Amino acid sequence: MSNNPFDLLRTPVIGRLLSWRHARTLFQAPLLLLSVLMILHGFFGPSIAPKNLATTLSWIHFRGALVLVLLVAGNFFCFACPFILVRDFARRFFHPARNFPRYLRNKWLSVALLVAGLFVYELFDLWSSPWWTALIISFYFLVALIVDGVFKHASFCKFVCPIGQFNFIASTISPLEVKVRDQDVCTACHTKDCIRGRREPAASLVVIQRGCELALFQPRKTGNLDCTFCLDCVHACPHDNVGILSRVPASELTADPLRSGVGYLSRRKDLALLSLLFVFGALLNAFGMVSPVYAVESWLARTLNVSHEAPVLGALFVAALVVEPIVLLTVPVLLTRSAIAGVRSPMSLLVRYSYALVPLGFGIWLAHYSFHFFTGFLTIIPVFQSAAAEFGASFLGAPWWGLTGLPVAPTHAIEFGFIGLGLLGSLLVSYRLAEQDAPSKPVRVFLPWATLAIILSAAAIWLMSQPMEMRGTILGG
Repeated sequence: MSNNPFDLLRTPVIGRLLSWRHARTLFQAPLLLLSVLMILHGFFGPSIAPKNLATTLSWIHFRGALVLVLLVAGNFFCFACPFILVRDFARRFFHPARNFPRYLRNKWLSVALLVAGLFVYELFDLWSSPWWTALIISFYFLVALIVDGVFKHASFCKFVCPIGQFNFIASTISPLEVKVRDQDVCTACHTKDCIRGRREPAASLVVIQRGCELALFQPRKTGNLDCTFCLDCVHACPHDNVGILSRVPASELTADPLRSGVGYLSRRKDLALLSLLFVFGALLNAFGMVSPVYAVESWLARTLNVSHEAPVLGALFVAALVVEPIVLLTVPVLLTRSAIAGVRSPMSLLVRYSYALVPLGFGIWLAHYSFHFFTGFLTIIPVFQSAAAEFGASFLGAPWWGLTGLPVAPTHAIEFGFIGLGLLGSLLVSYRLAEQDAPSKPVRVFLPWATLAIILSAAAIWLMSQPMEMRGTILGG
């Protein structure tokens, strides 16, 4: 990489805007207003999902925009999170004094919540239910308020929020990172304001600008894990030494330094499990939207002799998120162990190489969400027209229900391109890890993981080739 990487905060317009102390609020406020409209429309608007703001914005536009922004920039959706705006406002009136329980300061809880979220999404068909979608959004606001109303710092973001954990893992592929510009400046700094916050000189207990609430000390921070792009460190640093710098995407997955707030990736079983859930959950979520899923669910219902969908989905989740990973990962782990000199436990190798699959997982999420986004991005226009009329404002005119998006055929080409991009990233990360572990015979270590990545890519391409439900993209008059 160049000795002078691109710095987004040094750009003339966007840089000056993001460097403004109130920039985050400026982005959060419209999203909060939009969230309120989605909740109201979800509860009181039309029950037809493609004509409701709650379902259309949540499951078509938000998810698609989220992964595309992560691909080209970074975790700017956490930066603009409306839940934290409400939390910050509430903290004007109460001040939490408790630390988050030590035994929960990891990703195990958020992994369980992410699995639960995927399960609820399928069980209650959230994409087709404005009421359930509005309830989930409302519940999210409530949980954020409760957690951060009881516990100090950003406990909800770091340890609880499933969307945040998705963003953290996905942002390891992003080309931008919040990072110090000059390490020598940090070495000479004695106040450590980037993490402690900037305080009133005459009253040291009065914080006028908070530091990083996620316990990421900038001079020792590596990568985007646990970083919400809140830019508090940027505003707190008295030396203007923190920027949003360019870097090689996925490069943080090939290194294992001691990371501030994260520790060693090779020792984080919870992060490794989150990474594997990110990959296999992408395949499961896509499988839930294609035609073959109905045949599989019918077969499971007959086999289990049940009529309710919950046990059928439970069996499908166990097969996809437990059995399948165990079957597919066992051989690469054992082959890697036999090829690497020294005693390495299978678990340590599983943890280390699980991160190599993250780029492919992101490629699958990107392919899936972009399909719905590109084929339905114009649907927001008639939905807003209709919602405005329902709220008594008819100035937007009659809804143009015929608007949709790109045709399916070119969208498939984009999908396959994203999967290929993810596969390439996983192959590069796998080979880099193999070079580090077996410098004399990296190919022998690389091949099992490359084979696994290719198998998962082929499965993803097959899934994306199946007839997929056009959720929110075909509207009636």
